[in-house]
Amino acid sequence: MINRKDAIHSLLKVIAFELLEFIRESESSCEDRWVPAADIRNKLELNFVAVPVENVQYGEKGWLFAILARMLEDEGLVEYKKEDNRSYYRTKRV
Repeated sequence: MINRKDAIHSLLKVIAFELLEFIRESESSCEDRWVPAADIRNKLELNFVAVPVENVQYGEKGWLFAILARMLEDEGLVEYKKEDNRSYYRTKRV
């Protein structure tokens, strides 16, 4: 029998790896390799409504992106910085 929790976490890791590769590919066109989080969310269309249909949320949010980015940060694969109310990510160099 499939362990659903393990299957879901495994899929999240695959998605996070795709995000990591996108950040890596985008770095060359950004100053000091810092890729704006808003650009990542928008280009990958990672903004979603995160509440049930009957509840009210004002617009789509980047919650999925935030979770995936944090997973990468926890693994030591990306760096994060905030500057003038804008967030940026870049891959860590080994």
